[in-house]
Amino acid sequence: MRRADRLFEIVQLLRGGRLTTAAQLADRLEVSKRTIYRDVTDLMASGVPITGEAGTGYIMGAGFDLPPLMFSESEIIALVAGARMIEVWGGKQMGLNATEAIVKIASVLPDHLKSRIDSVQVNTVDMNDLTDDTRRHVDTVEQAAHLRQSLTMAYRDEQGAVSHRTVRPLGVWYWGKVWTMVCWCELRNDFRMFRLDRVVDLQIGEVFRDERGKTLRDFFQSDRIKNDPRPPKGKGAP
Repeated sequence: MRRADRLFEIVQLLRGGRLTTAAQLADRLEVSKRTIYRDVTDLMASGVPITGEAGTGYIMGAGFDLPPLMFSESEIIALVAGARMIEVWGGKQMGLNATEAIVKIASVLPDHLKSRIDSVQVNTVDMNDLTDDTRRHVDTVEQAAHLRQSLTMAYRDEQGAVSHRTVRPLGVWYWGKVWTMVCWCELRNDFRMFRLDRVVDLQIGEVFRDERGKTLRDFFQSDRIKNDPRPPKGKGAP
């Protein structure tokens, strides 16, 4: 852990308003007590309202907060470029949130960096490859994967045949023009990748628990991803 990160963590651990010993901090951050003594001394010297001493413990006064995080120019370029891509090619709500995030970032930047946001020369073109339904599916699957919610869906293959599936979503992947969902398919009792532009209907189901052999880590270790990691073609996800 970098020293800057460790100092940040010390401040966060002391914000609870309870007496915390150097031994407790050292154990939590996996460093020596001598390192904690030195770090706390430096924090106190910089104006952080920490009281206490070695051998007794430390406590921080209420109301203290760290100064706002600042981005470098190169980080701003990366954030703006990524947000513009998500605005056009990401989920519907995801795109709106990306726009709002850049507005919030701009509001706290100093003037010389704020102007850099408008001058980032990375642009995107909407080729109308993603329908509103597909973009909404991206949001739904990402949220369901996060909350461990199963999904029931109607899926149309390339020939137009529709099948009905119940799946455990594990995440979404973007392949340049196609979004896919990686999931555990209850019908096939195996991992499957479904193209979200072929999903006819998508409904949130019950909460599921991770089970051995059915997780994203298991998917990456499976023969399916090792042999052919590309998005489904032909009949889609059999």
